[in-house]
Amino acid sequence: MLTNRRQFLGLSAAGATVLLPGSPARAEKLPTKARIVILGAGAAGTAMANRLAQRLDGAKITIIDARKQHLYQPGFTLIAAGLKPAGYSVSATSDWLPSDIEWISEAAAEIDPTARKVVTTDGKAVDYDYLVVATGLKLDFDAIEGMSLDLIGKDGIGSVYAGPDYAAKTWTAMDRFTETGGVGLFTRPATEMKCAGAPLKYTFLTDDYARKKGTRGKSEIIYAANNKTLFGVPIVNEKVRMLYEDRGFNTVYDHVMKAIDPGRKIATFATPEGDTEIGFDFTNVIPPMRAPDVIRDSALPWADKWTDQGWVEVDQYTMRHRRFPEVFAVGDVAGVPKGKTAASVKWQVPVAVEQLVAQIDGRESAETYNGYTSCPLITQVGKAMLIEFDYKNNLTPSFPGIIAPLEELWISWLMKEIALKPTYNAMLRGRA
Repeated sequence: MLTNRRQFLGLSAAGATVLLPGSPARAEKLPTKARIVILGAGAAGTAMANRLAQRLDGAKITIIDARKQHLYQPGFTLIAAGLKPAGYSVSATSDWLPSDIEWISEAAAEIDPTARKVVTTDGKAVDYDYLVVATGLKLDFDAIEGMSLDLIGKDGIGSVYAGPDYAAKTWTAMDRFTETGGVGLFTRPATEMKCAGAPLKYTFLTDDYARKKGTRGKSEIIYAANNKTLFGVPIVNEKVRMLYEDRGFNTVYDHVMKAIDPGRKIATFATPEGDTEIGFDFTNVIPPMRAPDVIRDSALPWADKWTDQGWVEVDQYTMRHRRFPEVFAVGDVAGVPKGKTAASVKWQVPVAVEQLVAQIDGRESAETYNGYTSCPLITQVGKAMLIEFDYKNNLTPSFPGIIAPLEELWISWLMKEIALKPTYNAMLRGRA
């Protein structure tokens, strides 16, 4: 086990990209006049743009995204824990994009995969030979009756996922709650979601702060699971269940938040037995998550699963669309069984790039994505479990014998707090 800073820094210098493993050696550029359109300039879209620019000579690469800011989303939990300022997660979109691509700073309004065309919100038609869908997902706060973004930070309502400024407001509300005590209510939605460990992390963090302030005895922590488990990987679920029991959390299962009443401080949940109400003094609201409307309204989503969510129908190993072979999807919007994390993006993007480049070159690629997902599951300030797994729910530790995945370790905490962001930034550049 790593026990000191020198060992940690040595591991980092040796390539401690546990969450975002290293890139393959640079291949010779392929000459092409292909028109490639990337929808989205988040982690997945930006990494795709940089890697494609490095692999192709003469391609016309266009990225479409109206957002002027790039948000480092793995930092939101740290902001909501009072450990980082809101600005920690904010940079300019333009800082990360290759200089030799075109950036259309508008949103996509229509996608026609048959005509191979995207129309922007200003009516600009952009034709493509290849399309990469990397739009991320939509936080559907409207699906929770009574909930809106302007409630965050008021009446004990927080929401870590809503953005860096909202994460900071969530910290203010959580800090207040852990001073006074009361009922802390934590949930997750019934949809697929990004970083499914985040609801668990924030429950642990709130408990930790209450203990440090000496108010835990005046607090009740309730975790409302959307189904009969806490985590989708069985061995991890059992570990988290044991930790929740040890921390004295009150866990209720098959509870899905459907409404919130800020004035009465009551949340309503759908359960198999009918609706039930739970009062709160503080709650971290996590809304249902779906593909953006422009994706859901197109021909790209799955027709026979996730029909209420609209994830893009891709082969889970190649990230290529199953019906439109010139279309790829990476990141949160991709309809694969695992993989809505930054670590998954790092494994998906090289596969999609290799598959796309091979297709341009008229050959087959053997590169595949195995579902790798990583979750540095914080259990208290200064400790975390570094959980890595694949499509088959196998644990896939990057440093077996060094970092035990199901132990609460200081080194795993440092991977989250210190090592991840520089590696993430390198991933954006196509260098990690």
